[in-house]
Amino acid sequence: MNLIEVYIHEVTRRLPEKNREDIALELRSTIEDMLPDDYNEKDINEVLEKLGNPATLASGYRDQPMHLIGPRYFDVYVSLLKMILPIAVTISLISLIAEYFIGYRGEEAVIHVVLDLTGFALWKVIEVGIQTFFWLTLIFAIIERADKGKDQHPLSASLKKWTPDDLKSIPYIPKKKVITKLAVFGYLMWTAIWATLYFYANHLVGVYESMEGKLEFVIPALNQDVLLHYWPIVLVIIALEIGLSLYKLIIGQWTKKTAIFTTALELISTIVFIIMLSNPELMDQEFITYMSGLFNTTAMQFKTWIVGGGIIIFTLSAAFNVYDGFRKARIR
Repeated sequence: MNLIEVYIHEVTRRLPEKNREDIALELRSTIEDMLPDDYNEKDINEVLEKLGNPATLASGYRDQPMHLIGPRYFDVYVSLLKMILPIAVTISLISLIAEYFIGYRGEEAVIHVVLDLTGFALWKVIEVGIQTFFWLTLIFAIIERADKGKDQHPLSASLKKWTPDDLKSIPYIPKKKVITKLAVFGYLMWTAIWATLYFYANHLVGVYESMEGKLEFVIPALNQDVLLHYWPIVLVIIALEIGLSLYKLIIGQWTKKTAIFTTALELISTIVFIIMLSNPELMDQEFITYMSGLFNTTAMQFKTWIVGGGIIIFTLSAAFNVYDGFRKARIR
């Protein structure tokens, strides 16, 4: 079999069987027309080089693309993957933490809980990442094959052909004004952590002592019944924090609206925190007695330090977040 027949075979074997014979005749005729009358092996090599790789040529004869996701949809696919993956991972981690602590009964030391949870979280991130990648890739592969058009020019985010007018909808965002996905992820993780500590404070927050080589939880710092009196407003704050995080993820930059939303949320959170911490029954009396003895002070002094220090730190932190939000929103 000469080089021409080998080349034709390499092209047609990649095509549906019903089309192979007709395309082989067409391709053979094309090659013969490209060759001079008295051709040699060098002429054949030059013609075959012009025709290119058999796999590439075969793709031109196929109704279906040979690639999984082609250049037409690839940019949209990658953009959606970058947006969806952090959201899916964050939601799965929040649900994992909530599910884990719903079944927690305070039998394990907090260090063991943290280590177990870290291991489960890493595996969950890998699992969700694989699932998100698989299903999004499958959807775009189906779209690619359902599109019968031959135009392979990349589409814009609106799934339309790109035009210079698309540049008008792309705002310039200074680097210091950008809200990164990592920052949003960290904010959501912090929400999950403090919410877990709130609902399971009597098992997690308090005094730990080493007993028989193990760290044991011995005295809770807070009265769980008093804490749970505030659960409706705490749930509202959790929902607002999640909503703000998702809004930041979508917007991707600090704006005046984002700063105002942050200010309102910080104000509500600060007021609720001060009210809760000012409740005289919030801290467990046994914990106050133990800690005042440890620091060689009176119970009243220790309680005043905790309440006053907590309010000052929380208020300063909230004020900084508000200031930082408006500062970044003003950047041009």
